[in-house]
Amino acid sequence: MSDQKSEGILIPIDLIRAVAMVMVILLHAAGEPHVVIDIMAPEEMTRWWASNFYESLASPCIALFVMLAGVLLLRPNRFDEPLGVFFKKRWERIGLPCIFWGIIYFAWHFLVNGEAVTAGSILQGILGGPYVHFWFVYLLTGLFLVTPVLRVFVAHSNWKTLRYLMLLWLGGTIITYILTLFEPLVLNANVFLLTGWLGYFVMGTGLLRVRLRRSVLCIMLVLGYLWTILGTYLVVGTLGERFSRYFYDSFSFNVIIVSVALFLLLSSLSFQNVKNRFPRGNRLICLISQNTLPIYLLHILVLETLHKGYLGFMISITTMNPLLEIPLVTVITLFICLGLIIPLKKIPYLDRIIG
Repeated sequence: MSDQKSEGILIPIDLIRAVAMVMVILLHAAGEPHVVIDIMAPEEMTRWWASNFYESLASPCIALFVMLAGVLLLRPNRFDEPLGVFFKKRWERIGLPCIFWGIIYFAWHFLVNGEAVTAGSILQGILGGPYVHFWFVYLLTGLFLVTPVLRVFVAHSNWKTLRYLMLLWLGGTIITYILTLFEPLVLNANVFLLTGWLGYFVMGTGLLRVRLRRSVLCIMLVLGYLWTILGTYLVVGTLGERFSRYFYDSFSFNVIIVSVALFLLLSSLSFQNVKNRFPRGNRLICLISQNTLPIYLLHILVLETLHKGYLGFMISITTMNPLLEIPLVTVITLFICLGLIIPLKKIPYLDRIIG
């Protein structure tokens, strides 16, 4: 398992990345779309609670990715890296695979989903992403574009300034997000200019200076998860289904708490102890970490294939108990992705374009 030394702290990068990737698959497995005939039917209530539980568990997945990216990209010793070198690395790592998988998803639209592929749909797919999960690629692109500037800031800022920036983001994000529940009240957006994913990005490197006991982090994690699960139930019951994803959002206070606690807990683990105690598990973690990008881009195809029965059998929350089906399809999807990607990456030149 690889590690990264930042401010004198070793963090298990492979472990954080693998946990985040499994959570992404779990999130999409739990959010399987299906026709709801009677929301109050016992089987539908079971599906709702199962989806709520697993989506709540998986809610910090993207925040973990973004904070880890901040650790890796905003290290002070990298602030003077030439722009050309930085962007060339990002293009080779992200650009080519996204073009390849984008073509695959355009073909999936046409050949499998039976949707028309027109010049307009292709243009919109390029501008907004050819499939729903490509939004994360565009997020990474935005973070890459501001990284050279943020590197200079992080390298030359003291702890008080960095802490102020994180608190400003935290306060602005929480206040503006909470106010969305109180329509038609609207806060002028100019008050808090620093919100969104940029805060997680900077916070990744800043959090490594934070010292909290593991017991405190565990309490934060448990309370944050309970808040997400029960808060979703309460907000749907009082404000309606359109707020069903309110407490899953990465900018809700509860998910911020869970994300920070989980990131610090994972960062505090000794990568050497994990490697020694769980050698087989460590190999699997490394495989997932080394193939995170292609797994992320491929997993939706595998999930849809399993959910819709394209292989002659169906694994779906409509055919199985969702408490068992959601983790089962998550594990199956992960191993199918690895089983396809690892052999393909052994083919010369193909390894560069699939990620």
